[in-house]
Parts: sequence; structure tokens; C-alpha cells
Amino acid sequence: MIVNNPLEPGQLSGKRILVTGSSRGIGADTVSYFAEAGAKVVINYRNKEARALKLVAAIEAKGGTAIAVGADLTDADDVARLFSEIDAAYGGLDVLVMNASGGMESGMAEDYAMKLNRDAQTDLLTAALPVLADGARVVFVTSHQAHFIKTVETMPEYVPVALSKRAGEDALRDRVPELAERGIGFVVVSGDMIEGTVTATLLERANPGAIDTRREAAGRLYNVGEFAAEVALAAVEPVPADNTRYVGDVSDFGA
Repeated sequence: MIVNNPLEPGQLSGKRILVTGSSRGIGADTVSYFAEAGAKVVINYRNKEARALKLVAAIEAKGGTAIAVGADLTDADDVARLFSEIDAAYGGLDVLVMNASGGMESGMAEDYAMKLNRDAQTDLLTAALPVLADGARVVFVTSHQAHFIKTVETMPEYVPVALSKRAGEDALRDRVPELAERGIGFVVVSGDMIEGTVTATLLERANPGAIDTRREAAGRLYNVGEFAAEVALAAVEPVPADNTRYVGDVSDFGA
């Protein structure tokens, strides 16, 4: 659900932005905020082409600029084609938002969560570097349950995802010095469980009542549009000292 855009009209004029996993949910709202602020955006999807094209049309109807590029982030050839198409269309990128994640889907291999949430993220960054402009920004989207998994237990059904997301975050943080050499900022956006996401739906299906329990413990949960607004701000506001933007209260995670 889109909320008031936290960005100003024209604030991102001329900027080129890719949001992975942006045909729906948090990614779709985030990319819409960017487009409304004047950015040229790339909507990435794995198998939701119709949704991606519908979002492109909606952005263009408002005077924005958008393209949709399908790519499975665990497929090296797909990722190479993704950046080739972006370079051909826009000549590079100023912001990369690493939003796509998963691991609770049925029918996937046992190591799928680690392949997508760690290996694919680091490979994505490697592939993106040639088209990222100096002074660009990289944003990695995660959850408190993953970010704090080393010190705070989470729902058993979410543990494989949490461990793989944290592994991906750690691997990306290891590359901050490399990014800094080109003035590229890196920000982790960590939020609680988000109402209305696929992950929340799958968790509720596996553990009925899980979201209500988490909402009660947290006091409130952000919805998709609210959290997307925080992701959008992470792309433009100064990089925090610890490279982490916390969304919502983290006191019950010991922080």
C-alpha cells in the first residue's frame, strides 16, 4: 500500500535506480517512490512479468521513466543480461537496492535460501560494479530477525532464511572498503516483520498466529508502503555510522 512519498518531486531527477524483486510488495512501492521523485527506474522480476509491465505502465502514465527486466538472480547469465540491458537503456546506475530475497517457497532445493540470500547477492554486487557510478549507493534490505539472528532466536520456520540473510549481509559488509574506494555508500535497512509481504503470509501459513504474536510483542508492525518509504530514504540520506538503518523499535532485540 503506497503511503505519502517521503521523497520530493524532482529530488532524484537524472538518477538511475535498480530495485531487485520489484514487481510487487516492498520493491514495487519503493521503485514507485523513486520514479515519482524523477528517477529512471528498473523493475526487476523473476517470473511476474505481467505485474512488472503493469507497474511500468503505471509509472509511465504519471510521466515517469521505467523499464522491466526479468532475471533470476541465482542465474549468472540472467544477471549479466540484466546489467547489459540496464547499461544499454540508461548508461549505468546510481542506486542499487538489493530487495529480492526468499527461502520459504515450497519446492526449492535445501540450499536455495543460502544461494539466493547470500551467494546471489554478492554475485549481484560484483556484476553491478562496472555499471555503478562513482558515488553511487547500494542498499541491502533485511529483517531484524535476520540481522540479529546471531544473538536473538527467531521463529523456527524462519531460521534458514534468517541465517542466509545474515550471511549475505556479512558478505556484503566485507566489501564496504572496496566500495568506499569509489565513494559508493552501503546501507543495510533492517525492519521487523512487515504486514502484507509474501514472507509474512508464508510464516502465518506455517505457524498460524505468528504474525499476531510478533505484532503484540513489537507493539506495531510496519505495512509494505511504510517500510518501502524507509528503504527509499536509505538511498538518499547520509549513510549511518554503522551502515545500518533500523526501521521501528529494536529494543527487544537487545539493541
